[in-house]
Amino acid sequence: MFKKIKDIEFSGEDRVKDLVNKFKDAGGFTAKKIAIASEIIYKMHKSDSFNFLSFPADIISTGTRGIIKDLLKNKIFDLVITTTGTLDHDLARLWSSYYEGSEKSNDIELKHKKINRLYNIFIPYSNYGEILENKLQPIFKEIGEGEFSSYELIWEIGKRLKDKNKEESIVYWAYKNNIPIIIPGFTDGAVGSQAWLFYQKHRNFKINTFKDEDKLAEIVFHYKKTGALMLGGGISKHHTIWWNQFKGGLNYAVYITSANEWDGSLSGADLSEAISWGKIREDADVVTIHGEITAILPLVLCKVL
Repeated sequence: MFKKIKDIEFSGEDRVKDLVNKFKDAGGFTAKKIAIASEIIYKMHKSDSFNFLSFPADIISTGTRGIIKDLLKNKIFDLVITTTGTLDHDLARLWSSYYEGSEKSNDIELKHKKINRLYNIFIPYSNYGEILENKLQPIFKEIGEGEFSSYELIWEIGKRLKDKNKEESIVYWAYKNNIPIIIPGFTDGAVGSQAWLFYQKHRNFKINTFKDEDKLAEIVFHYKKTGALMLGGGISKHHTIWWNQFKGGLNYAVYITSANEWDGSLSGADLSEAISWGKIREDADVVTIHGEITAILPLVLCKVL
């Protein structure tokens, strides 16, 4: 029996959660998928599954950083897989500021003014590479030599954040709540470069990627159920589904992407493709939403936040 489509009607007391609930019965293309995603994430959170969060670094340059921070602060997810730029933007914004800009700006002029442009975000040179070097080198010196996984080194950094606004930081809440942030390509970013720079004079300071893999193996071979919210593609998404294939696939999966699937890229691939690889279970609760993360994510998370 088919379900009847209902019109969306507003009342003066509607909240975001009310609107998303109405999406469920409206049968409206992406709106319907947002409602499904919201329910899957809520189900994941209330279940006994171990839940992964993966995302690309660029969204941390925007106000979406606050949403990711709240997910860690409230322990909505158990482990994060991301790229080094997440650390770059999170710490740079802790110690300095980013600014609203325009994607229509003259990039030659911006270069002469020493401003990096990330689409419509302006990042002064002094508020990125320079501030990270000035702040991180003393922290690395305090940490000292040793062999660290990426998540252990991130916890060590988070432990040493003394700033008044430290609770705005993703790194701080990862340390505070003992949530591993795993970065498979650690040297691909400013924080990774600073770690490499420190290594030049401290040869016993090392990052051991295999320790990260040991942690992931420990998780997927222990938990019967796993879930994942994957934002964007690339190495963050792939590492999440790659490891979950070894337990027979994810039980819950929500994916938000703006990439196309017809070029064969992982970033554009619908989650149904991952079923053929065994990375997502045949009976899993899954939905793929095509759209821009910063606009869709707040709607999808309205039930759990």
